[in-house]
Amino acid sequence: MAYAHVCASTIPHIPPKAKWGVSDMPNLSGKVMIVTGGNTGIGKETVKALLSHGAKVYMAARNETKALAAIAELCRKTGREAIFLRLDLADLQSVKAAAREFLSKESKLDVLFNSGGIMFPPVEQLTADGYDLQFGTNVLGHFYLTQLLIPVLLSGASHSPDGHARVINTSSVGHAFVSGIDFDTLRESAKRKKLGTHKLHFQSKFATVVFSNELQRRYGDQGIVSVSLHPGNLKTNLQRHVSSVEKVLTAPLLYPASMGALTQLWAGTSPEGLGLGGGYLVPWARRGTAREETQDGQLGKKLWAWMEKHTGDV
Repeated sequence: MAYAHVCASTIPHIPPKAKWGVSDMPNLSGKVMIVTGGNTGIGKETVKALLSHGAKVYMAARNETKALAAIAELCRKTGREAIFLRLDLADLQSVKAAAREFLSKESKLDVLFNSGGIMFPPVEQLTADGYDLQFGTNVLGHFYLTQLLIPVLLSGASHSPDGHARVINTSSVGHAFVSGIDFDTLRESAKRKKLGTHKLHFQSKFATVVFSNELQRRYGDQGIVSVSLHPGNLKTNLQRHVSSVEKVLTAPLLYPASMGALTQLWAGTSPEGLGLGGGYLVPWARRGTAREETQDGQLGKKLWAWMEKHTGDV
């Protein structure tokens, strides 16, 4: 049964050849950006491309040793050095500390790439605060980080020649395998465990789209462009919780992480990206269509209120 879930989420279709690439990115000198999960996978490829085009980039990551090694590697390749920002999305106190650290150094933020995430961990695993690990990492941690950074995002918009700042939220085609959010499964419960790690993952990716759309509703008229996307079927460290058999069977159908970074780089840096607010993108750098239920404004309000409540006393 697990294999059926993985196949459904990793082999939806073969995307057409990319018509946009890293070489099409504009000069990003003077732009300040954060990439969560920036030390590995598509996050690392995103940091690399941003550095190579002149941006000031904060690599937000949990493991300092691995992050510093990635920063050194990218410095050798690009001639520019990213800045380490300690961030554990599965620990709300860490999220708060990361935001405080950034705010102590910067007065504006041009683009926030909510790129970090986790997929299919053992269902027993929870966040430091007792939330489902996948929802807590993929959705709640990013929501709280974004919320704390709203002032500098608004500042980024006001200081930008185009009047905008951007929040790019990495979801997945897996969001389409659920039709809503069961709020009773977001914290530890027998119901959560019964749902299982695959459906919990799909639910977190569905919620990411809902969050992204609600962010656009609330701040779009103030210059914040919020976009969600499916990065592609990729060979990255996210597969560490996938079985060996599944890895062998799906490996020929997966693309390198560098391809996975294209769509979020397009959304976060291109002139076209300014018109994508509230949209859902698919590989490679194209508009797509998310599951209809993700557009439910009442669900967006409910999720936002739930997350505000659960981060309010951190």
